[in-house]
Amino acid sequence: MNTSARLRRILSPRYFLILGLWVVGLVAALAVLATVDSQVDNVPIYVCPPDCGRPPTGLPVTNIPRFTAADGSFSVGYPPPGPAFTTTTDANGVTARSNTGDGGTLRLLGTLAGGRDARQVVEEFMDDVFPDSVVSYEIPNATVGYQPGYGMVADFVARKRSDPLRVIVIAAVKDGMALIAAAEGPYLQFGPGVGPGPPSPANVQIAQIMGRYLDSFMWRGDPPR
Repeated sequence: MNTSARLRRILSPRYFLILGLWVVGLVAALAVLATVDSQVDNVPIYVCPPDCGRPPTGLPVTNIPRFTAADGSFSVGYPPPGPAFTTTTDANGVTARSNTGDGGTLRLLGTLAGGRDARQVVEEFMDDVFPDSVVSYEIPNATVGYQPGYGMVADFVARKRSDPLRVIVIAAVKDGMALIAAAEGPYLQFGPGVGPGPPSPANVQIAQIMGRYLDSFMWRGDPPR
């Protein structure tokens, strides 16, 4: 094939069609990459704690009841009363006793901090409610209502029981108000076929529902979430 024929073949309409499709595909790929890069650059980076960001903003959850303190200092969602839970409220918050599985009790409370930090609030709560408990471990990066706080897990033996019980207590302080979540129930070592699935250091069944109510705490003035 001579040079002239080869040149005509290269510059044929088919050649320009293929070249055009390749250029269009390249431009589209670059546009997608530029869009992804701009979105990645706009994602806020948090160092948690102390800056743990904000929870996703959306319509408030309405399928669970909500307790609000008489003075409006805090509010919290709680398990609805019914076959699964026996729920009572008082001036300080909510107590929900599980009627299924291993049982257990969930407490969602608020009290004036009185100058105490979250750790002091938890330790005094343990001394008052579970004075003979033995601390098993501290909870890293504990939060209440998305507010950094302090938490611990302890074991104890209640009166008229021979099996050990476990309690999880987490508190956070904001604007002079301490909010406390405490879950207690029979100690049950989680593992394959027991508990939420993967091994867990919580080892108490009621802790599986504690998280949804722990993050429902709100102090006065908190934005809707």
